[in-house]
Amino acid sequence: MRKIILYIAISLDGFIARKDDDIKWLTEFPYPENDDYGYADLLSRIDTTIMGNATYSVVRDSLEPWPYGDKMSYIFTRSAAGEDTDNIKFIRNDIPAFIDHLQQTPGKDIWLIGGGKLNTLFLQHDWIDEMIIHVIPVIIGEGISLFEGSTFERRFKLEETQTYSTGVVMLRYSRQNT
Repeated sequence: MRKIILYIAISLDGFIARKDDDIKWLTEFPYPENDDYGYADLLSRIDTTIMGNATYSVVRDSLEPWPYGDKMSYIFTRSAAGEDTDNIKFIRNDIPAFIDHLQQTPGKDIWLIGGGKLNTLFLQHDWIDEMIIHVIPVIIGEGISLFEGSTFERRFKLEETQTYSTGVVMLRYSRQNT
């Protein structure tokens, strides 16, 4: 079965974006050594991305060309807007059946890009197999939480940590079966 990996960055106070979806605190963070923080390794492990509609809009509007062109991207949305292409499909209903089918199909692992509400849905259904979280040493005060609106408990096992000269800390967790 294909693994679902949440690979994401958070501010020191636990936010993935400002309330208006702004991620300048992340994109403008200095990377003096041009370290990709394991991004290339992740891309070699996956052939599929999953994200919410707001995250899709941020990525589409801020990164040209579409950065996941050779990957299949699924966008979860309630909106009728959004037109499917060869590599981008909009998922509007029956998410559990879709995820079950996707995990059973042959392929590489799946990258859950976010956002906070989708992360919570995946956490709630116990679909997250691995989390790679990069803590960026910036406090933004308020924003969208990593798990927006989560009211339940899940346990993960710390597998690896890495500290970078920039102060970024990578935490890699695996799902802890109870």
